[in-house]
Amino acid sequence: MIVTSKDFGWEVIHQQAHGLLAFQLALHWVPDKRPINWAETLVALTEHDDGQDTWEGRHHLTQAGAPLDFTIQQYSVAQAHRMVEIALEKSRWNALMVSMHASFLYEPLRKEQSELKEFLDQQRKNQRDWLRMMKATTDDAQYAYAFLQWCDAFSLLLCQDKIPVDGRRLEISRGPDEVPYFVAKAPDNSLCVDPWPFDVDSFVVGVEAFQLNQLAFKNDKALYDAIQQADILRHEWRISNKKD
Repeated sequence: MIVTSKDFGWEVIHQQAHGLLAFQLALHWVPDKRPINWAETLVALTEHDDGQDTWEGRHHLTQAGAPLDFTIQQYSVAQAHRMVEIALEKSRWNALMVSMHASFLYEPLRKEQSELKEFLDQQRKNQRDWLRMMKATTDDAQYAYAFLQWCDAFSLLLCQDKIPVDGRRLEISRGPDEVPYFVAKAPDNSLCVDPWPFDVDSFVVGVEAFQLNQLAFKNDKALYDAIQQADILRHEWRISNKKD
């Protein structure tokens, strides 16, 4: 979950919803710079955070009982396995993208647990095998995954409400073309991206957020029930190619 402290309590955005927002951003990427296997790459982008732990015990709570933000969540080898398995049921390219994402997330933690090292070694082998079987190149895969990462980064900035005010520019990430992209909020509250990577001059994206008034929960079931009964706010942003 993406959890933000608000004056009313907590705002919660599911990571799957963040994936859907990333998908919306990707849809308008200029056609001649899109990665190969476009449809499958979009599916991987939408589902790259799937396989979350079930709502049992206290998987989704901090020690104090607050909703657990993904940035402080402990890694889960079981979730990583499920994530890749779900992707592979669709296609090897989809699984390749998700596997590369798992490698990106967990390689820095390789030495922390033997089970994790085994998983990461298996992903390296999977990635080599799938590329060979699909007759795709490493460059193809790296470009597509860099695109996925860029959309993921932009979506997270939006979900975490990190766009600066007063027109200050913030780097989103380097794109698949190795170009750094920046976002800034215009006086009309639209978001301007520079350089402009999209195929239209303006479009709207959005995500649903759950508003929780209760600060702490005794277990996952109590949190899950509260989310189901919570008020839902849809955040929307207009992405615009402002011209001087």
